[in-house]
Order: sequence, then structure tokens, then C-alpha cells
Amino acid sequence: MSSLTQRTSGLVQRRTEATRSAAADKERDSADEEDETRRGEEDDDDKGDSKETRLTLMEEVLLLGLKDREGYTSFWNDCISSGLRGCMLVELALRGRLHLEPCGVRRKGLLSRKVICKSDAPTGDVLLDEALKHIKETQPPETVQSWIELLSGETWNPLKLHYQLRNVRERLAKNLVEKGVLTTEKQNFLLFDMTTHPLTNSNIKQRLIKKVQDSVLEKWVNDPSRMDKRILALILLAHSSDVLENAFAPLQDDQYDLGMKRVHTLLELEPEKESMKSSSNELMWAVVAAFTK
Repeated sequence: MSSLTQRTSGLVQRRTEATRSAAADKERDSADEEDETRRGEEDDDDKGDSKETRLTLMEEVLLLGLKDREGYTSFWNDCISSGLRGCMLVELALRGRLHLEPCGVRRKGLLSRKVICKSDAPTGDVLLDEALKHIKETQPPETVQSWIELLSGETWNPLKLHYQLRNVRERLAKNLVEKGVLTTEKQNFLLFDMTTHPLTNSNIKQRLIKKVQDSVLEKWVNDPSRMDKRILALILLAHSSDVLENAFAPLQDDQYDLGMKRVHTLLELEPEKESMKSSSNELMWAVVAAFTK
């Protein structure tokens, strides 16, 4: 009887140890999977870049618009200011900080739905955090169209001028200087001196241009809903900021024609319809609608 009890006890102990061992293996496998997922998330399209050279949508759009040697955007470009504010809203949406209010039973359109703060966790970017603070503290909430105008300072209401984000291009350029993409110089324009930011790291800009080109050429998927949200947003917002042409200018004529044809396919999409797809980001399409209405 004693022997049977010992054998039973030993069997239970071995089973317990086996269970613990299996659980430990499972935890290690789970941890490995999490690490691999985390590494995968950290590896963006700009492989080989350090964290310091990963760019926000605003920085990418500005970089596409900057003249390499001169270090400033075209004086005739009056779209980039509002375009950069749209980039901020989309960047915050892609990072899970903002979303649109529910469309409701009456299916309110994208441009009539309010922007809601989903999370006020800091992003690590001063401009984004400043915009997020404004949106969080504003009651009642505003629409996407209103926020683009308020953040740009294009409002007739003097009580809302404090929402304007000032010197956005200069602040973004300084971010790119800190990331080693641009440098800072002073240029004399007869009547005044101007701070400019010429390109110093051409590799990063070339990778950005190639990423845009490849998305509508070699990596074209012929289905916008399957495109990476960030690259899709970059193309649409670069067009709204009137800087997309700069990415396609170096192409051969046949590639240029094909690339622009596919870009126009994206520009002709209906934001309301696209926003209803399961994988879409509603706020991104609301920003697109604001620029194409």
C-alpha cells in the first residue's frame, strides 16, 4: 500500500513537473513571438534607418516639398500649410490618439462628424502633442475641416486664433536637422535674410522618393484597401500639399505616365465609400474628403 502511494505520488509529481515545463516553454514561445512582432513593427519601410531617422507624415511631406540645394519650399505653394495640418490629424489617428465620433443611425457624412480624442498619451513629437492637447481640451468637439482651418490659423473668429500652430515648417525642418537629414544656413534675399535648410543626407530623401514610386509601380496592389495605410496617406496628403509631383519627376516617361495614372486612380476614390471598409481609417478619409470637397 505504501509502495502504491509512493508510485502514485511520483506519477503526480512527474505530471506536475511536465505541466510546469510545458507552461514555461509556452511562455518562452509567447515571449519570443511578442519580441518578433515588436521587432517587425519597428522595422518600417526605411530598413537600415535608426530610430532617429524615422520620419512622421509631416516630415515626409515637407521633405518632398523642399528644394535640395536651396533648402526651402516653393514660394508659389499655398497648399502645403493646410496639408501639413492634415498630416498631423492623420498621424495622430494612425497612432491611435484620435478617431471620429460614431456615424449614428442617420449615417452622418465624414465631414460632419466630430474629431474625438481617443488617448492623450504623449507621442514624443512636440507638434503632435500640441495639436492633441488642443483637440482634447476643446468642447464641444470640432470637425476635421474645422481643425485643419484652426490649426492653420485660417479662421475669422479671433477667439479661436490661439489654436494656430505657428512656424510649423520651420519646426519640422529643425526636427529633420536633428535627425541628420537637413542642415541650417542663412541666405540673403536682397531685402531680407532667411534661414534655409538644404538637404545634407540625400540617401534618406532618395529612400522616401523610391518608397512613393514603388507603391504605384513595382509594389502596386491594384486594391487601395490592401495598401499600407501610411503610404496611402502619404500619397494622398502629398498631393493635397502639392508636392507629390516632385517624387515622380526623376522617372522615365513611361514609368511617370503609369505612376501618375495609378495615383489618379487613388485620387478618384470616394472617401465616404472607402471609409466604410473594415480595414480603413475613417479619420484619414475624412481628411482626404476635406481636401477634395
